[in-house]
Amino acid sequence: MLHGYTPADRFLPYLSWTEVAALPDKANTVIVLPVGAMEQHGPHLPCSVDATIAAGVVGAAMAQLPAAVPAFAMAPIVYGKSEEHLHFPGTVTLSGETLLATINEIGESVYRAGFRKLLFVNGHGGQPQVLEIAARELRLRHGDFIVVPSFTWRVPHVAGQYLSNLEKKLAMHAGHAETALMLALAPQTVHMERAVINYPPVFPSSLLSPDGRPACAWTARDFGPSGVIGDPTPATAEQGQEILQSLARSWAAAIAELHELQWASRDEATWGRAQHQGHVEPALA
Repeated sequence: MLHGYTPADRFLPYLSWTEVAALPDKANTVIVLPVGAMEQHGPHLPCSVDATIAAGVVGAAMAQLPAAVPAFAMAPIVYGKSEEHLHFPGTVTLSGETLLATINEIGESVYRAGFRKLLFVNGHGGQPQVLEIAARELRLRHGDFIVVPSFTWRVPHVAGQYLSNLEKKLAMHAGHAETALMLALAPQTVHMERAVINYPPVFPSSLLSPDGRPACAWTARDFGPSGVIGDPTPATAEQGQEILQSLARSWAAAIAELHELQWASRDEATWGRAQHQGHVEPALA
């Protein structure tokens, strides 16, 4: 079914338009949009990793939410900005402009339905800037819209207790943590017998990169032919379940906080007068 990992009663598209219209306190109901990508993740993982993890973590979080917290997940965006992986078959990428327009138009639809709190949970490390731009543009258009662009792994979780120091320092793609989480979410898609270890070289400028990670723009093939940037071989399903549950607990708490959160709300009439008097910069058209 379309709701995937999300409980059916927390899946916004399963409501009729009349049910959406009749929802109480829509201004404080949190709408959660998982955002992923379809891109290579080495020979051992499917191309759906980022979309699966975003949708899986959001679904697990929604399942842990107290019934008193009004929140719904949307159907995930499964295609993202993945040009850094386009040299590998199976990668399907949008341009940054297309993704930005898509996020903006979805956000406008959410606002038009009466909701005022929108959370992006992004599973792909190559596109946070696009979501941040979209969130800012939506805020400029609508002064009472709280739009939070975030990353699946930004909240507290337990993955670090399983990772080597080298993995923590240099892994970026299809490594230990992602593999463990996929073993928990979609084990039938994981082929551990194909897993390979591959780390990027330490970046040769400590001033530009104090942690040794690449400071310049890169594509996945810069680091070798496998597409892996890390060590997936120690990953287990048991680790993945622990990581998933820790992420879900943190995201459920974050969604509950966003429900209660009050942020500066711009009165449009006052804003319009201030613009006319030249006190503020104009909002986007």
